[in-house]
Amino acid sequence: MEAIHYLTTIAVAYLLGSLPTGFLAGKCRGIDIRTVGSGNMGATNVFRTLGKGWGIGVLLLDMLKGIGACILAPIVANAIQAMDGFEPGESLHPLTILAGVCAILGHNYTCWLNFKGGKGIATTAGVLLILIPKALGVAFATWVLTFLISRYVSLASIAAAAVLPFAAFFFERSPTMAAITLGLSCMAIFKHRSNIARLRAGTEHRFGKTKKSEESNG
Repeated sequence: MEAIHYLTTIAVAYLLGSLPTGFLAGKCRGIDIRTVGSGNMGATNVFRTLGKGWGIGVLLLDMLKGIGACILAPIVANAIQAMDGFEPGESLHPLTILAGVCAILGHNYTCWLNFKGGKGIATTAGVLLILIPKALGVAFATWVLTFLISRYVSLASIAAAAVLPFAAFFFERSPTMAAITLGLSCMAIFKHRSNIARLRAGTEHRFGKTKKSEESNG
C-alpha cells in the first residue's frame, strides 16, 4: 500500500477527530466550556454545565467521530487505489486502526484550540466499537460497575482504561492490538492526571451531588 494511503488516512481521521464538539456546544450557549466546571471539553463537563441534552449530544457526536474515522479510512483508501489504477480489496485493517488512533489524537490534541482537547473516552469508545467490540464490552462493564459503586465518572473511566489492554489481548490474542490499546489506555489515564490529583485530595466531583452537599459530607 502506498504512503499516500497512510498520509491521507492520518489527515482525514485527525481532522475528523479534532472537531471540538464540546467547545462548539458551549459556544452555541454563549459559554466557553474551558472556563466553567472542570474546564474540560468532554461530555461530562458539558452535561454538568449545559444540561443533559447537550451532554448526551456531545457524547454521541464524540463517539461518532471515532466510528466515522474507522469507517471512512477504507473508503478513502479504496478511492485512492481506484484512482491509482489498483484493484480495491486489499486488507485495510491497518488503515482502520491508524484512523482510529488518529481520531483519538485529534480529539485529545485538537489543532483548532492550540492542541488542547478532551480526554478521548467517548471517541475511543467509538473506535473500539469498530475494532474490538468484545473488549469494549468488558471495559464498558468495568466503567458501569465502578461508576455505580463510586459515582465518580473519572474513576470509572480510569478503571475501564486499565482493564482494556487485558480484555483486548484475551479476545484478540494479538500482541499488536494489546500494545495499541495499552498505549491508548496510558494516554487516557495521563489525560485524567488532574482528576487523579483531585481524587487523592478528596475534592473530585461526585456525579449526582452538588459541590455544597459534598463539602457538608466531607
